[in-house]
Amino acid sequence: MNKLALAAVGGVALGLVVTTQFAGPLLAQEAEDGGSIYQQLDLFGDIFERIRAEYVEEVDEEELIEAAINGMLTSLDPHSSYLSPKDAAAMRVQTRGEFGGLGIEVTQEEGWVKVVSPMDGTPADAAGITTGDFITAVDGESLMGLTLDEAVEMMRGPVGSEIVLTIVREGETEPFDVSIIRDTIKLQAVRARTEGETVVLRVTTFNDQTFSNLAEGLAAQVETAGGVENVNGVVLDLRNNPGGLLDQAIYVADAFLDAGEIVSTRGRQSADGERWNAQPGDITEGLPMVVLINGGSASASEIVAGALQDHRRAVVVGTQSFGKGSVQTVMPLAGEGAMRLTTARYYTPSGRSIQALGIAPDIVVAQPVPPAPIEGAEEAEEPGFTPQEIHEGDLRGALGNDSLSEEELSQLEEEQAKAEAAAALREEDYQLAYAIDILKGLSALGPSAPAAMQAAEAQTPAAEGAAETGEP
Repeated sequence: MNKLALAAVGGVALGLVVTTQFAGPLLAQEAEDGGSIYQQLDLFGDIFERIRAEYVEEVDEEELIEAAINGMLTSLDPHSSYLSPKDAAAMRVQTRGEFGGLGIEVTQEEGWVKVVSPMDGTPADAAGITTGDFITAVDGESLMGLTLDEAVEMMRGPVGSEIVLTIVREGETEPFDVSIIRDTIKLQAVRARTEGETVVLRVTTFNDQTFSNLAEGLAAQVETAGGVENVNGVVLDLRNNPGGLLDQAIYVADAFLDAGEIVSTRGRQSADGERWNAQPGDITEGLPMVVLINGGSASASEIVAGALQDHRRAVVVGTQSFGKGSVQTVMPLAGEGAMRLTTARYYTPSGRSIQALGIAPDIVVAQPVPPAPIEGAEEAEEPGFTPQEIHEGDLRGALGNDSLSEEELSQLEEEQAKAEAAAALREEDYQLAYAIDILKGLSALGPSAPAAMQAAEAQTPAAEGAAETGEP
């Protein structure tokens, strides 16, 4: 009994000795780190006072402090920044779906402002600004060395005023200027229309109105078609959609899913992670779907595309998306300003991180770029002349076909008109036409085609491997 007690006391004593031996350096290191931080803060205060007292011109102290705060945040990543009270108010207005400006989503790359995407129907879109353009100057003043927020501020101005952007574009040998008139940007988050038997839902942004616009637009098109049985599928067009509100992306993905994970986020601490799952109910009643994406599809767009792709709910068509897979939390600050801080990363249901990789389409389809006219080249053919194919019915004396009724002939003419409209769409928007052709093919195979395709894919080793490894 005494031996056990002595052993226990000895163990405690040894523990105290060991703890003391290790705690000393640790406490000293902590004190040293704390002292270093305070020294740096003292250094900041010294520099601030020197600038305020000795700079060649009088400085605005509040602006100086804001610039220091913004510099600290922008050193972290391109999406963290300080929002002045004015910028914070503008952001709140933008998420409501109406704001003033050019209608252009930008990011920063190697010090230059890069266009993520122009928004449909805005001055930037009308002026021909495209995804991937670099904006190097505004009204002749270089943007090099400015933060992204400072560059954006230079591009803002009164509605109706003119701005000249200097653009550097891949394939162009020299920078060129584009003149744009600023306007009030009223975003219609979703535009719905029907092409043939396919409903096309063009989603331009994820703001407070997106899900309600999408549900209303789809319902109106289905009603016009005379019911869901007269619709062969849905195209969800997310091209050049820069993203927006996370909750709206979740609502949109959930609209087409009956169950399963939509997206998850993982922060610095494991406890900071969140996961969102779909609720029962598919507003399309299981219609086949194609999702269109391109390099201008970012953030919330990638969440929706990734969720529908991982659940094999839709075929994703187009080109690689932008790859913005980080979460920004807007934190209110004193004085009505705010801090936008990157706090987590997005992950698709299969565990793929979107960050810097984006969503790879199931079928890669690039939008053809029309060749530029060659100056001085003469037209090989007369204007308006298109070579015509010759068919049996065009031959002189060819036998007619009297086996068709007037109703059947009318149906053939209607189908021919649809085919000609589809051909015209290929000239106007090749990617969209391709998506519609996919849905036509699925419709021709019958109602069981999508389920059969999913079952076949699930049985292939390649599909199993992709699901296990989280590869696109």
